[in-house]
Amino acid sequence: MRWLFASLLLALLGAVQAISYTGGRLLVVLEEQSEREKYTAFFGDLESRGFHLTVESPKSESLSLFKHGARAYDHLLLLPAKSKGLGPALTANLLLDFMRSEGNILLALSSDHATPTAVQSLLLEVDIQIPSDKGALVVDHFNYDEKSAADKHDVLLLPFPQGLKTGVKNYFAGEGVIAVPKAVGQVLGNDSPLLAPVLRAPSTAYSYNPKDEADIVEEPFAVGGQLNLVSSLQAHNSARLTVLGSAEILQNAWFAEKATIKGKAVTTANRDFAAKVSEWTFKETGVLKVGKLVHYPDEGVSKKLNSSLAIPENNPKIYRIKSDVNFQVEVSEYSLTHLTPYKPAFGDHVQLEFSMLSPFQRLNLAPISQTANSTIFGVSFKTPDQHGIFNFRINYQRPFLTNVDEKRQVTVRHFAHDEWPRSWQISGAWVWIGGIWVTVAGWVAFVALWLWSKPAEGSLKKTQ
Repeated sequence: MRWLFASLLLALLGAVQAISYTGGRLLVVLEEQSEREKYTAFFGDLESRGFHLTVESPKSESLSLFKHGARAYDHLLLLPAKSKGLGPALTANLLLDFMRSEGNILLALSSDHATPTAVQSLLLEVDIQIPSDKGALVVDHFNYDEKSAADKHDVLLLPFPQGLKTGVKNYFAGEGVIAVPKAVGQVLGNDSPLLAPVLRAPSTAYSYNPKDEADIVEEPFAVGGQLNLVSSLQAHNSARLTVLGSAEILQNAWFAEKATIKGKAVTTANRDFAAKVSEWTFKETGVLKVGKLVHYPDEGVSKKLNSSLAIPENNPKIYRIKSDVNFQVEVSEYSLTHLTPYKPAFGDHVQLEFSMLSPFQRLNLAPISQTANSTIFGVSFKTPDQHGIFNFRINYQRPFLTNVDEKRQVTVRHFAHDEWPRSWQISGAWVWIGGIWVTVAGWVAFVALWLWSKPAEGSLKKTQ
């Protein structure tokens, strides 16, 4: 009994220490166990953050992403393999099913190894293209490590990604220089709003295969900003996929390594970058949670938005047209270990749609108060002059943030017979009401004048 109690206690402690919002079960697929020593620092960082690592070979017979119809793991880390096939447990369809079950995948590529067929098919399904020929890598003759890549220029030294456009939160920002050795370039499809670049190649970089003996690359796979060294995808169900063009970014050899660029000595910050990439991929950051959502009529309630959500008789099922309504929602953001108040990026707004088939009103929600772990957004508006079935909907989709789609259905009715205002309460009707009474008064005056008037008395002349 003691060993059973101890095992249960350890399991509970492991569950408590797991800081990912979706769980801490992480499957690491590594073909050769001898290469595990290359990633010990990265694996140690993951374990210190509460993840339970299971390292398996892709050829293992016991390997399975699902058990009894459910996910056997919460996250998947695919490291480069020498073989073209990953076995029956890691086909492209199974990897897609894993993402459909809200599993997250961190995929690392390397120009030293051929990309497995299952990985190529997976990337094609999500509209990410990589060079078809083996050994193709990204080179740059201006931003390279002069110490380790003096001849080939295939170790790029790049700053942390900065300066994302307004309205997008950057979860990969940092300080220092990132070393990207022997990277496989990726090109993202233009038609998918689910894809987002994390680390782009410099404008002077291009994709090159060292096997080509020609001195000039006539038709490169992609050049400059077309090339992505690290790409991300977030599906509609908020499952995440991150593609690292260089698996060497995660290796011990490039954690705090000394490098030289343009004659200046620098220290690589790959460990910090690897932590930020894995934190986002495994849903330790950028996860939104909706708490209380209330709406209530403004009748009998103060016109000001109340900072408390304890409003009596909230969330009614029926509203009347042209009536005042208050709406409030509680939004939190999960950050590493706990929920924090969500603050949109500069220039961004959480919006409320009051819609039937299409939105009748689209309103920006303003933060009206803040608790220890959430921000309360609210807005007041008037229901449209249209009866029917409406929805209070928050459809908030931003890059690097989990999707929020909350909907509450209500009925909007027309005025009842005793709710219409009396005619004398409508100023526009005063002219017509006045006309009626003027007509009545005129008729009464005419009748009175006719009744009380006498015919004129005059003498009649007699004639024979």
